[in-house]
This record gives sequence, structure tokens and C-alpha cells, in this order.
Amino acid sequence: MKDKKGSIYTINFALISLSSLLFSASYNMLIPELPAYLSSINGAEYKGLIISLFTLTAGLSRPFSGKLTDTIGRKPVIVIGAMVCLVSGFLYPILTTVSGFLFLRLLHGFSTGFSPTAISAYVSDIIPRERWGEALGIQGLCFSTGLALGPALGSFIRLHYSFDILFYTSSCIALISIIMVVGIKETLVHKKTFSFSDLRISKNDIIAREVLPSALITFLTYIGFGVILTLIPDWSDHLGIINKGTFFIVFTASSLLIRVIAGKISDAYGRIPVINIGLVILFIALILIGYLNTIKGLLTGAVFYGLAMGILSPALNAWTVDMSDPNHKGKAMATMYIALEAGIGLGAFFSGVYYQDIISKIPLIMYICAAMAAVGLLYMLFRKKS
Repeated sequence: MKDKKGSIYTINFALISLSSLLFSASYNMLIPELPAYLSSINGAEYKGLIISLFTLTAGLSRPFSGKLTDTIGRKPVIVIGAMVCLVSGFLYPILTTVSGFLFLRLLHGFSTGFSPTAISAYVSDIIPRERWGEALGIQGLCFSTGLALGPALGSFIRLHYSFDILFYTSSCIALISIIMVVGIKETLVHKKTFSFSDLRISKNDIIAREVLPSALITFLTYIGFGVILTLIPDWSDHLGIINKGTFFIVFTASSLLIRVIAGKISDAYGRIPVINIGLVILFIALILIGYLNTIKGLLTGAVFYGLAMGILSPALNAWTVDMSDPNHKGKAMATMYIALEAGIGLGAFFSGVYYQDIISKIPLIMYICAAMAAVGLLYMLFRKKS
């Protein structure tokens, strides 16, 4: 670990951040094209399950990934997640029925249940506490860059090639993300060899109660993200945007610089003020996305949404680590990610069920998501007073 004045920009930090970028690009590059793919195999009515099934297994796997991160090490858990992406990409062209596709969405979800938990714990291991916000902001910047570049690349590939090429490219990017972390140094000091007993989960292994406040805000924040992943491709198409990844490019671009700045500010002035500001901007962004029914309006909403998520993500991550037991960082991060996946999954599922390909319903869904952000802000203000 570096001292307070030492540089956080080490080779291990660079490699883990690059791996994070590639990992997120690998699975997210499929998102804009999966609704069309599902329609092509006669499964249009199951669009709401594209994200919700993925997040279901991601959430269910979090207690296991948290426990394994704290026992067998950070590196193995990172690799397991990326391996799931690699395998899933090769299976999509083989399992071409609706039931096969839905099964693969369940399988694919295990990837994000593992890698992000261990990556966050790894970063907190190699960075001094005084700079967690900054470091997690930079790592989150890389992860979000992958989230943006992935859909743009996926839509480009689909415009010029087949769905199969898209799936195989996803697998290749996952493989490269694994190569990035092969040479990094393991940071868990008292690690042990894996045994099947490590997969036995008690109720105490599931939730880190000390980080429930950050988990609640994460849940309320990411309900809207689940909705956006599900509905923005169709909303973009309705407004005349050819590349369905455009929204994701814009919102991520607007979040890039603000992540580092917000992380540093949260290190200096505290997590709660930064989170409150992020929730206010998130509320505005979701209102704009629903109200401004034009291409410029959608992209304006994307800018505000990127600013909000760029502020909230590193602050929530750092707040979670702040409150965690140092010996159970994996469980703490897993708890936060369980809340994240629950928010994304429920947002995707219920919006898909209500939406039913009726475009006029999208604004109301966005307003409901804005209300969730308002609830989060009220909780933070009440908690601060108490």
C-alpha cells in the first residue's frame, strides 16, 4: 500500500482498471442489440427479462463472490467473472431458441456477480484510505468507459456484420480482460485454497449490515439504470437515432471527468454532501429524458444522467468501503452490488412488463424513476439530521 503522498498510479492499478474497462465492454456491448435479437427469434414479449434475468443471477451470486473474495483471493474471483463472459459469448450462437436465450441471460449474469466485487476490494487494498474516493472514481471511470464503448461497438458490429460476430467479439474482449490481470499481485494476505465448503453460505455471509445505508441509496439510484438499459434502445429508435448506443456514449462521456473530481471532493469534504448533489442531478436527468421528446432532448438528458452517475458511483463505492469491516470488504462490496443488481433487475422487469412496446408509456416510467431518486434524497437528508 502507498503512503498518503505516494502515487496511486501503479502498474497494478492500471492493469486492474484496464481489465475492468474490457470486462464491462464485453457484456454491455450486447445490450442495445439484444431486444432486436430476441424479436428475431420470436421472443419480443420477453424483452423485460433481458436485463432482469441477468441481474437476478448477478445478485444471487454476490454472497458467494463476496465470501470467495475474502477467502481465496481477489484475482481468482475476477477471472471467474470474465470467464463466464467468455463462455457465454460462444454459447449464444448455439442456443438459438427463446428458452436457450433466457437460460444464457441467467448464466451471463454470474459474470457481474463476481468480477466487480473483487475489483473494488482489490483497488481498496492497494490504495490508501485517504484516496479511496479518487481511486474508485478512476476505476469506475474505466468501467463506465467500457459500458459506453461496448454498446457503440456492438451496434457498429451489428450494422455491418451478423449477431454471431457480435457474440464472438464479446468473448474475445472478455479473454483480453483476463490476460490483463494474470500478472497482477494478489493482495489478500491470509488467502486459502478453495474448497467446496467455501460455497456454503450462512445468513451472516449474505449482508453486511454496516453498509445498509449505502446499499439503500444504490438500490434507489439503479432502478432508473435498469429502466434505461431496457427502454432507451427503443426510445432512441422512436426518436430516429440510428446507433442505439449513442445515448450510452453521451452519458458516459459526461461522467468521465466528473468521476475523478467527485471522488476527490468526497475524499476532502465527505461522501454525504456529494451523494446529495448527485441525487438532485439524477432527479433532473430522469425528468428531462421523459419530458423532452426529441433527439436533442434525449441527449441533454443523457448529459445530466452521466453527471449524476459520475458523481454518485465513486461516492457510493467509497462510502461503502468507509463503513465496511476491513476483514470483510468483499462482503461489504457484495452487499452494495446486491442492492445495485436488485435495482437494475426490478427496474428492468417492471418497466418491461408495463411497457409492452407502447412508446407513449416511456415518459411516465421515467417520472417514476425520478421519484425514486427523490425518495433517496429525502432519506439522506433525514439521516443527516438524525
